[in-house]
Amino acid sequence: MNPLKKRIGVLGGGQLGRMLIQESSRLNLHFNILEAEANCPCALLANQFIQGSLLDEAKIRDLAAISDVLTYEIEHVNTEALLKLEKEGHTIIPSPRILQMIQDKGLQKEFYLKNNIPSGKFFLVENKAEWSRLIPLLGSEKFVAKTRKGGYDGKGVAILNSQEIINNPDKIPFEGPCVLEEFIACQKELAVIVARDQDGNIASFPSIEMEFDPIANLVTLLISPARVGSIIEEKAEEIARNLVQALDGPGLFAVELFLDQAGTIFVNEVAPRPHNSGHHTIEACYTSQYEQLARILLGLPLGSTELVKAAGMVNLLGAPDFSGSYQLENLDAVSKMEGVYVHLYAKAESKPMRKMGHVSILANTIDEVIEKANYVRTHLKFVKD
Repeated sequence: MNPLKKRIGVLGGGQLGRMLIQESSRLNLHFNILEAEANCPCALLANQFIQGSLLDEAKIRDLAAISDVLTYEIEHVNTEALLKLEKEGHTIIPSPRILQMIQDKGLQKEFYLKNNIPSGKFFLVENKAEWSRLIPLLGSEKFVAKTRKGGYDGKGVAILNSQEIINNPDKIPFEGPCVLEEFIACQKELAVIVARDQDGNIASFPSIEMEFDPIANLVTLLISPARVGSIIEEKAEEIARNLVQALDGPGLFAVELFLDQAGTIFVNEVAPRPHNSGHHTIEACYTSQYEQLARILLGLPLGSTELVKAAGMVNLLGAPDFSGSYQLENLDAVSKMEGVYVHLYAKAESKPMRKMGHVSILANTIDEVIEKANYVRTHLKFVKD
């Protein structure tokens, strides 16, 4: 089949799907979108739009019926329905087999252990009664608790004091099955985005260094290449590529990593889709993460992942003090800056800490990237319209 005639069906209509469509427009690709929200970021760009829940098997089948290949831009979808479709011969990338494991943070941790992927010590708990017995075995003053399913963008994750929770079990923040992990004191949080095509070829993007909002647990600034030196860079890439090799299927995967104070690298989590940490690749790399995914879905060769210039990215988050119609303060000043690219996600309303857009930044040096990023972070603000 002519790859340009393939119809791509996407579960989810958020900003990741929007950028996938935008970056694929040069090839006149046909995109069908399934999303519950009628005015989602993808709605106006889709060739065909189906409104419905990502958990509704009937709606997923409607999408499959008009698509030659399916993918997803969010993990919270009906994997049972996708597994049935895959068994019936539909092409789904990445495989729902991979997604089903990634949806469950406990299964993720067990996968790393089984495949010799370095990751922090952990225990799985079914209920609150098990916490006090297992927390001391982690051996850290603080620990991380994660709900096994349903968490995203910092939700379902808590950093807790070990002794405080042992002494006060009523302060346990989550019900039901959770993962308890040792707290790894990081010198840096990193990410490596890895692509695997339908023939098993693998390519990875240069490492990414991330800074997080300590309250919202969202990325506020990223830098690529990460300031870690060639040895750490190569090790991070090796670990990420080994993980994707072990997943044993095509797709685009974002591998989040911890670099501890001793220089040891641990895998935190993996996302089976384009990722917030790769937005800068649209301007900064010869092939963006979104074009790379399109190539994988079409069965085309992988593109070059090389950086054109040093790069950064600033997330544009909704202001903490209002919800509603908005404008961007100081857009004129930021628009005058060389190598600065503002992306907005077509969200009708700003909400506190909501991802509203991002700004990619290119420069000749990392120091220049950081200088521009600090200006953008200080001046570009959402205000009431």
